[in-house]
Amino acid sequence: MVNDDKGFMLVHANQQVNKRQEYICCAHMVFDMKTGLVTYTPEKVEGFDLHVYYSKWADGQIFPAAKSMQNDVTCFCDAKAIRDDPSKVAVSSIGPALRKNRTANLPFDYVCPTHPQYQAYVLDYIEGLSKENIQGVTLNLYHFPDQEFCTCPRCVELWRQSNLNWVEWRAQTITAFLKKAKALVKGTFAVEMYPDPVLAKERFGIDFDAIAELVDYFHVPLSSRDYLTNYWVDLLTRDFIKILKKPVVLELSAEMPTDDKLDALLKAVAYVSRHNPQAVLFLVHDSENARQICRFAVHNSEYRSWLEKYRFEEMNRIVEGWAKIY
Repeated sequence: MVNDDKGFMLVHANQQVNKRQEYICCAHMVFDMKTGLVTYTPEKVEGFDLHVYYSKWADGQIFPAAKSMQNDVTCFCDAKAIRDDPSKVAVSSIGPALRKNRTANLPFDYVCPTHPQYQAYVLDYIEGLSKENIQGVTLNLYHFPDQEFCTCPRCVELWRQSNLNWVEWRAQTITAFLKKAKALVKGTFAVEMYPDPVLAKERFGIDFDAIAELVDYFHVPLSSRDYLTNYWVDLLTRDFIKILKKPVVLELSAEMPTDDKLDALLKAVAYVSRHNPQAVLFLVHDSENARQICRFAVHNSEYRSWLEKYRFEEMNRIVEGWAKIY
């Protein structure tokens, strides 16, 4: 045993070095990351492990279940429902939760999450999907629009009756809805995460720990028109994988690709593969869009040389798999 201060410091330093080496080793282990698609057409594409189909859209359109696929349901964003009945919209002191309300700066038109008839409508739709031969259900936009919402008389009264503070009441309201949905789902149950790893609970009522007890994985969309600048994708991936207590599946945009955009997209995927997400999904319009991604990766010699040069073993494995098909 070393008793002097210098000896103690040396032992401590060696321990820290060993821990750091273990961390580096684990960070570069191959975990067989899966790839998949998020698509607007109910068709599978060879070379991808997971297939997610948008069965209910934010504009209010609904579609029959996509068999043997994960069906993605937009919950509390429904432009058609609000046009048909404006009383359904979530409200606040800065106005309604509508895209045209530029003060609120929202990407969609949001229904109040406590509206009983609309909530029942969404749950009925989820139950109908689950009666079909599907892989499972993913929910998106199942939360409050933002921190200021919803202050309709019904929400205010429910909050007062709860004897909870505003943040906890909103979080428990969203978790309670997810529990109802999960009870109806046969198969994989997942939720999409608004890409805010810090203020999700305060802003949207998203309680990471409570939701982790319900889901099989978290689906994290990191959407962008292109990934020519991609450090933020790496940053948010690290944050979510560290914070969330269930596997993380990432989603990156791959619509309307050009060669430059595809190169940047696939390099972004290579970087996040080092953080061991369970899967990376590509948001595409259709099957041909998906095949275009594979063909670019397989036949672009510069990209494949880049993977080799910087030792992206996991992404290289995926591209080699695509090369057997494309």
